[in-house]
Amino acid sequence: MSTPKLLTISGSLRKGSFNRMLLKEAVKAFGDAEVAEADLNLPLYDGDLEAAEGIPASVQTLADQIKAADGIVISSPEYNKGIPGVLKNALDWISRVDGAVLKGKPTVVVSAAAGRTGGETAQFMVGHCLTQLQVHLLPGPSVLVASAGNEFDDNGNLDNEIYQKALAARMNGLRSFLTRYA
Repeated sequence: MSTPKLLTISGSLRKGSFNRMLLKEAVKAFGDAEVAEADLNLPLYDGDLEAAEGIPASVQTLADQIKAADGIVISSPEYNKGIPGVLKNALDWISRVDGAVLKGKPTVVVSAAAGRTGGETAQFMVGHCLTQLQVHLLPGPSVLVASAGNEFDDNGNLDNEIYQKALAARMNGLRSFLTRYA
């Protein structure tokens, strides 16, 4: 396989979010790859908008990024015991694009959250939503960075060896899968 292409998707729009930091660490743990970062700053899904104007350019860009990727890494916070609206909105839009762009796409889901469970409920819900879109969710121990504000240093690096090892295991699993099935 040539250099793998990864798409990272953060369920948080905030530039300094813990999930963006976790994605940066995931890419580092994965190793050599071409990496694209998804922009989920999309219009709210509206069937009337879709009927009148079709798929928005920003949604088509995301769909094209998904098509081009060999693997996807999603990191999501947990908002009020659930999936962030911005991520759900993106999945809703992507489900409307012709071609089932997520079908069979090797995907890893991780999370970082301020709470004690590290985004466990959101991670479960993201996986549930992705199952409907027929992604290939890679199994493995969950990476749930709890009390995320205490787990990254001032430079945004994951500062906890247990989380680093768990993340490395997930990324090695993704790399192995992509190498095996390329």
